Parts: sequence; structure tokens; C-alpha cells
Amino acid sequence: MELRMQVKAESARSLERPGKMYVKGNYLFVNEIKEGIHIIDNSNPSSPKFVSFIKIPGNGDIAVRDNILFADSFSDLVALDITDPVNAKETGRVRNVFKNGVFDGGGWSLNETIGSINDSNVEFVTEEITTNCEDGVSPGWWWGGGVFALADLASFSSSSPAASPNSAGSNGQAGSMARFALHQNFLYTVSQSSLQLFNISNPREPKDFKTINMGWGIETIFPYQNKLFIGSSTGMFIYDNSNPAEPVKLSSFQHGRACDPVVVHDDIAYVTLRTGTACVGSQNQLDLVDVSNPSAPQLIKSYQMQNPHGLSIDFPNLYLCEGEHGLKVFDVKDKFAVNDHQLAHFKDMDAYDVISLGKTLLLIGKDGFYQYDATNPKDLKLLSKIPVGKEI
Repeated sequence: MELRMQVKAESARSLERPGKMYVKGNYLFVNEIKEGIHIIDNSNPSSPKFVSFIKIPGNGDIAVRDNILFADSFSDLVALDITDPVNAKETGRVRNVFKNGVFDGGGWSLNETIGSINDSNVEFVTEEITTNCEDGVSPGWWWGGGVFALADLASFSSSSPAASPNSAGSNGQAGSMARFALHQNFLYTVSQSSLQLFNISNPREPKDFKTINMGWGIETIFPYQNKLFIGSSTGMFIYDNSNPAEPVKLSSFQHGRACDPVVVHDDIAYVTLRTGTACVGSQNQLDLVDVSNPSAPQLIKSYQMQNPHGLSIDFPNLYLCEGEHGLKVFDVKDKFAVNDHQLAHFKDMDAYDVISLGKTLLLIGKDGFYQYDATNPKDLKLLSKIPVGKEI
């Protein structure tokens, strides 16, 4: 089929409609909505360099294990060898596995020349498109995909020499809107109603393993230790993942209808809820939830926010995106007085999602991709910005 033949490495190009960001060693991966992946050499965060562009029709999300990149391409899951990022090669493909959609919408299909596809609608950098719970997002994130997996961050520094994308260890790291996650020999993807497992014991040739029905409104997935924390439009689900081949539901934490990414540190889950989406939520808040007993999560306290989106924790610092209201930084050591310990509020960007790498902070917004020196969270220093439309 013609679309399947179009997955290939191309010369570097500028950002036009940036989507999700992903970090692996000295490399950044930035999705170009529905078109593919920019690979950027970030050996020097003050001067990132475009390396190549991997054309992947219908792409919204990726995950990277060693030198293998997993990506959605409309209804297919594709594996590519990126040992040489200038010459990425497809090594495997699982066809027609996203039939009901990691994404929603209509358009091209890989099953037919024209037909329905389950790609998510989004808000692009320059236009708005109606979607499900993530329809109000900026700067153009799909309602699916992404990854949040632990990375070896030691190699991510301005002093490190350029290296192949597998130099950071096993897995990479992405933002809090993740719908893909890597754990041991499995790649997990969440659609609106299910958790799908792919066996990647041979990463070059992923295999469809099983599907677990979860109900409707599933949005994000965050693996932490031996648990999976699933964000939905009505609450947070916790799954025991001690046996990675058999995730078992332990509990759910319910809230009013709203869109909610979740991140976890120790025994506390940090959940944001916001209005302005098709989730028809009425709350703009940050919830802290005690998950010390994962079978019975308990609300610690809710904090009113302006319009919270993505978030990242580098304890005790919590970085929280407030959309058009910018980025806020909190010291969360005192879980009962978070609002009393706001360290900073940066208002010079439209912040959608953020990744903390300790001394470095990555942020994506409507007009591009930012990197900050976060040595002092109260006074972030801009290292670099890749603006939309910049010639390379």
C-alpha cells in the first residue's frame, strides 16, 4: 500500500506544526503532526542542531528502546532502526492494530486508498480542530501516544559528545500526555477504551500481544515502579504491573469530568484537571492523591489553578503548565500548602507540556520548543528556543 511505502528518512526540515517531544540521550525527537519525526542533536542544549526528518504518515507518537524507534502510522505500529539517525530503516510493522483508535477522527486509511482512520484530531499551532478530551490542546498534540519511561539522564549534558540515539540507555522520556509506555519486554498503548500490549522482546519486530478493555475516556499512561497510572476523563486508574504481561486493576480515583494527565513521585500522584475541552469539565485544579495504598487512593488536597495542562516532577519541584497563562513552579514538600510555596510564575510562553531533566527543563508551546537551565527553579534561564518556521 502506498502510504506504508512512504516511511523513510529525509533531510532535516523546520518545525511547522510541532507535536509531542521526546528525549533519548543526546537527541531530541519532535513530532510533526501527522507527518513524522524531527531528530535533533542536543549535545549542546544551547545550540540544538537538526539532524534529519523521518517521514511517517499519520504519526502522532513515538517510543525509543535502545536504537529502535516505535511509532504509530495511522492504524499501524512501526519499528525503525535509528542507529544512524540520518538513515533510519523500517525493521518491523504490526498492521491494523489501532482499528478503534489510539486516535479518533476520519481521513485516510491504511486498509484502503480512502476510508476511515483513527487518527486523533488536534489543535494545531495555527488552527483549532474539534476532538475528544484533548481538543483544546496546544501546540498540536494528538489525543494519543507519547511515552514516559525512565531514562539514563547522565548522558544528557552540554559537555557530552554527540552520540547515537541509543547512548542514553534503554528507554527515553516524554511528557505527561503520554499514551505509549515501555516496560521490560512490552510496549503499552492506551486508546480511548483499552490498553494494548505489544511484545518487544525482539524490538526490531514487535508483536501484537493482547488488549485489555478499560471503559471509555482513557487519556494517558504513566508507569511508575511496578504500577501503571492511567488518566481518564473521569478519574485515575491504578494497575498492578508486577507481571508485565498481565496488568491487573487495583483501584480507581474518581473526579468530576475533566481531562487529566498524571505523574507520580513516591506515594503521591499529581493530577491536573482543566476546563476548555470536550471533556466539558468545570474544574481547573491540581489534585494531590495519596497512593501509598494503591488499592484505596485518597485525595490529600485540591489546589485551584488557572488552566493546568502538562506537568513534571523533580521533587521537591513541580513544574506545571498553565496554557496561555505560562509555567508555574511549586515546592511541594508540604503537600498541604502547595499554593503557599509557589516559587515562580513565568508568563512569557503558552505552555502545554514540560519535561524536567533535573538541571535542564524542556517545554513545548504554541510557538516552538524551549530549553531552560533549571539549576535555580526560581529563575529559569533560557538556553535555546526552536521557533516554528525557523529556516535550517
